[in-house]
Amino acid sequence: MRTSRNITLMLLFGWALFMTQSVVAAGGTVAEQDQVRLHVVFNNLPYKAGLQTEWGFACLIDGLDKVVLFDTGGNGDVLLSNMQRLGLDAEAVEAVVLSHIHGDHTGGLDTFLARNPDVTVYLPESFPAAFGREVIRLGAAVETVSAGPRQLLDSIHSTGEMNHGIKEQALIVDTPRGLVVITGCAHPNVANMAEQAQAYLGKNIYLLMGGFHLGGRSDAEIRAVIKRLKALGVKKVAPSHCTGDNAIRLFRDAWQDDFIEGGLGAVIEVPR
Repeated sequence: MRTSRNITLMLLFGWALFMTQSVVAAGGTVAEQDQVRLHVVFNNLPYKAGLQTEWGFACLIDGLDKVVLFDTGGNGDVLLSNMQRLGLDAEAVEAVVLSHIHGDHTGGLDTFLARNPDVTVYLPESFPAAFGREVIRLGAAVETVSAGPRQLLDSIHSTGEMNHGIKEQALIVDTPRGLVVITGCAHPNVANMAEQAQAYLGKNIYLLMGGFHLGGRSDAEIRAVIKRLKALGVKKVAPSHCTGDNAIRLFRDAWQDDFIEGGLGAVIEVPR
């Protein structure tokens, strides 16, 4: 019975579509309670030993009014295990934001909700209606996010659903240092998503992190994206997941000391 339920949820939560450093302190010594902390809890790129890597992405944000989980990776058991090993309480999460429908970003949701259903799940409007109904059946509340930027929670915003083939939203955290923009896969182009975030709130981007979807792209294509992000004034970058090894190398070269490791287990702290 459990196996049958898992198979059904895997298909519903986008699996079919999927098949086609130590703590980094971002500026100064600040008391822990005055930090926004970005914990990479699911990633295919390793960083901290003792965690299980698997294709996908998830990031937990704490230090704000609410604890937010952005994406859930592709395997809920791996997600919860990594969180436990990192000392993070799944039951403390109050909101889940999903970037796009692919299973490497949504596949862990059912297992997560079995542990903590007392959350609001923010879904792009393009998600199948059956997806939202299943989330509600599992005990969570649902809010849909349409095209155009909007505020989700205090200091937490969305770029809104952006369309460049695969519809996707990025998460924006508004901090005194500037915006933190987190992308799941950046299918609509990471530079487009960064530009939308900056234009929406009228603030510079302090940190851009997550999957940049540049694996397999030519050096010229990657450098064109880097040029646009540099023109925006993006201060720091932490690319991972689907960015690709070559693109990560080029971002490291371009940002030098402002390049931050963003693999599994990385914790990025931004003063608030």
